[in-house]
Order: sequence, then structure tokens, then C-alpha cells
Amino acid sequence: MRARYGVPLSIAAAGAAGLAYAAGFETRSFRLRRVTVPVLPAGMRPLRVLQVSDIHMVGGQRKKQRWLRSLAGLRPDFVINTGDNLSDPEGVPETLDALGPLMEFPGAYVFGSNDYYGPKLRNPARYLLEKAQGRHGLNGNAPAVGVVHNPWEDLRDGFDTAGWLNLTNTRGVLKVDGVSIELTGLDDPHIKRDRYARVAGGPSSSADFSMGVVHAPYLRVLDAYTADGYPLVLAGHTHGGQLCIPFYGALVTNCDLDTDRVKGLSTHTSEGRTAYLHVSAGCGTNRYTPVRFACPPEVTLLTLVEKE
Repeated sequence: MRARYGVPLSIAAAGAAGLAYAAGFETRSFRLRRVTVPVLPAGMRPLRVLQVSDIHMVGGQRKKQRWLRSLAGLRPDFVINTGDNLSDPEGVPETLDALGPLMEFPGAYVFGSNDYYGPKLRNPARYLLEKAQGRHGLNGNAPAVGVVHNPWEDLRDGFDTAGWLNLTNTRGVLKVDGVSIELTGLDDPHIKRDRYARVAGGPSSSADFSMGVVHAPYLRVLDAYTADGYPLVLAGHTHGGQLCIPFYGALVTNCDLDTDRVKGLSTHTSEGRTAYLHVSAGCGTNRYTPVRFACPPEVTLLTLVEKE
């Protein structure tokens, strides 16, 4: 009699249930993370910063759009958008509509690779292979060819019209109740568009508080910000690992950041200086991998307080 080999029914059922949960429930289980960061100079009042990242908007994502609009009820002092707003070339109008109430507040943004280029279907196992080989994005990989170009200019124009600061390899200043907040931003390191030399030199003495903003938290960027004396850097890109193992965590970060810092608040040290780093797990996914497991979609409300 020929031996039969197959997946036991119980394992197949568990796998199907896990996939249904990851794709059908967790990707729509939006969360608000609250974090307190002791970085402000003595005597400065607390600042409430809403960080939105990795929306990856696809047409028809009504629940995500309603949730994003509802965040205006938090009344932040200002908003930081750390990129990858799109996962659909037709998604700009819905993205701007969903963020419209938040654009009533002071804000600033940087772009990620998915704002410039549409996603491509790829085997998720390649992320593990690239991690093992030390390759991430265009940092060691061949340049992408045959990619879809997203209408990022329309997204930029919408943000600019609302008064949000474009931090593409430049600095900007927000005024919040008389407080001067300097924001130093970079274009996406994942596709080698960062130009730190254009913004190098550290915080300006004229600002009450300064911080760094970037999409992908590559170590070269974190080293530069930290060595220059920025007390806080905000980033996104990692999706928190997206598919995590319960009680273990993320397997990949899709950059050269270690998995222990794949999301949330941590620290980074360079040349004897230490900065706080906050990496958002984001609130979306690539349209071709619309699943999350043990890593729900999120935005973060950071309350900046005086240094301890």
C-alpha cells in the first residue's frame, strides 16, 4: 500500500484560522499607542505629538479612513507623518480625505518609498533571505525596474496646501503656543534618497526644542542624528515586523535596525551621545500582503515632557 503524506487536518485548520485572523481581523484592529518621552528642556510645557505612519492606503478602506479622521478628537499639539501613505496609485484623494481633520493641526511630513512607487508582488520569505544576506531596499539590492510611479506630487501638494511642513532633506520650524519646534527631516534611506549633509550640524540654538524625522530607521541615519545631538528621532517603515511570533516578537525589520527596536520607544547611542528613538508600527500593509499577526495597526500619541 502506498504511504500517504499530508498536513494533519488540525494543523491545516489552525493555519487557516490564523490566516483568517491575520487578514480579516487584526489588520482592521486599529490601536492608539500612548508614550511619554522625557526630552524637553526644563520649564517647557508638555507637547502632545501624534505620529501617523505607513497608512498604505488602498481604495475602499472605509474603516481605516473613518478611524484616521476620528484621531482629530485627540487634539494633538502637532502631527508628524513618517511616510508610506500609499499602496494604490489611485489612493491620494482618499488619503487626503482621511487625514483632512488632522491637517487642521500644525504638522510636518516625510515620504517613504511607497509614496513614490507602487508596491510589487513578492514572496514574503525574501525579507528573511535579505536579512540573512544583509540586503535591504536599494541598500545592497539592484535598483528596482518596471515599478509603478505613484502621484506623490499630488500628495505633497495636498499636505503643503494644508500648511504641513515638507521635511524632504531639509529643516522646518513649527510654532506651537509660542514654542519654537525645529524639525530636521530626511527623504527615505530605504531607497537611498537621504542627504544628511544638507541638514547636518545639529539643533539650532534659536529653537526651543529640536527633533529628527525620517521614514526608514537605518543605522547610518540614527547615528548621524544622535551624534549631532538630537534628543528624539521619529521613524516608521518597519510595520513592527508585521508578522510576529507571540512571546518572541518580530523576525525582520526590513532595514538594518535590530528586531528589539522594531517598534515603540527605545534609545540609540552614537559617538557618546544618546537619543530616544520612536518607531511606529504603522497602520497599514502592502496591498499584496494584507495581513498582520501579533502586531496590530497603530498610531502613537507621544507626550513629550521635561528631561528627568
